[in-house]
Amino acid sequence: MGEPGTKEVLVLEDLEVSGRGRTGRKHILSILVENKPGVLARIAGLFARRGFNIDSLAVGPTDDESMSRITLTVDGAAHPIDQVTKQLHKLVHVIKIRDLEPGDTVARELALFKISCQDGDTRAQVTQYADIFRGKTVDVSKRSVTVEVTGTDDKIAAFEELVRPFGLIEMVRTGEIAVSRGRGTT
Repeated sequence: MGEPGTKEVLVLEDLEVSGRGRTGRKHILSILVENKPGVLARIAGLFARRGFNIDSLAVGPTDDESMSRITLTVDGAAHPIDQVTKQLHKLVHVIKIRDLEPGDTVARELALFKISCQDGDTRAQVTQYADIFRGKTVDVSKRSVTVEVTGTDDKIAAFEELVRPFGLIEMVRTGEIAVSRGRGTT
């Protein structure tokens, strides 16, 4: 599968990623909230009390500075998601909640990989893999290369699996952000 030094061509779709611990339908919740202190803590606490494990959580401003958008990803098979969304609606600072359908959603995540590169051949191979994944080399030192990869969870996991044999020094991921396809709003 594209070991270092081989000349075989790699295609993203051909790379398999082992099971990622999911037990059912992934729920991507887009939650529009007032930009107030403590809102995130209350929302995260609600999920914790209900026994949900949050897979990823991203928070950022919207075009309106008085509001923020929380994108929260959970595995919905372990617990019914309907009850927790009803309770979210009751929170004072929650404006709108949408459970985005994976097929009707554009979702992306950013990851930074610091990869050990002790020689020029290794550096060239890592750079080639970054190009295949449309990644960007953002830092180079004598002993490592840092690559930025943006894409789906599966794409980032496939890149990680591919570069891990070189020596993955560090990896950081942002968590998934998502928006519905087409003209609909979240």
